[in-house]
Amino acid sequence: MCIRDSYVHWADAERVGIEPLTDTRSHLFTSRPLVRITSCEDFYLENLTHSEPYLVPEAAQLLHDIGSRFNAILAANGGARYRIKVTSVLRTPESIRKLRRTNRNAVDSSVHQLGTTFDISHSRFIPDSPQPAYSSEDLKQALASVLDQLRDEGRCYVKHERKQPCFHISARPVR
Repeated sequence: MCIRDSYVHWADAERVGIEPLTDTRSHLFTSRPLVRITSCEDFYLENLTHSEPYLVPEAAQLLHDIGSRFNAILAANGGARYRIKVTSVLRTPESIRKLRRTNRNAVDSSVHQLGTTFDISHSRFIPDSPQPAYSSEDLKQALASVLDQLRDEGRCYVKHERKQPCFHISARPVR
């Protein structure tokens, strides 16, 4: 994603998202409702250390659709069931400041603050059935295929993070 794309990404996130949070409790008083996400059959929510488990409804639905489509691809190939692993969700300015100490990808103007964005690991997955197993590379390719489809449908932006094994995904406004 180039610099110009980042501005477009932020503008779309502002249209569908919330005002950036001021603290860890301000998610209770947002301009639009937020959906609390928890681990389910579509995805596994990693223990969050620098974010809160909330998304705007469009982003929460996108996350469920990614997990569902991911498993549809695996099932079509006769493979085991896996869940994608969500590693980051809604961030506050304070959590971003703390994260920047250890993560070079974290920026002050992160769209994670708007409730539209989440990160999914492309190197770690949760197996829900033992056989037949897939390689990490096969799972990454299946996930990338789903994300390409959703991006082509105009439902999201996807960025492959540098030096982090994850995809950074933001919901786009419905047109």
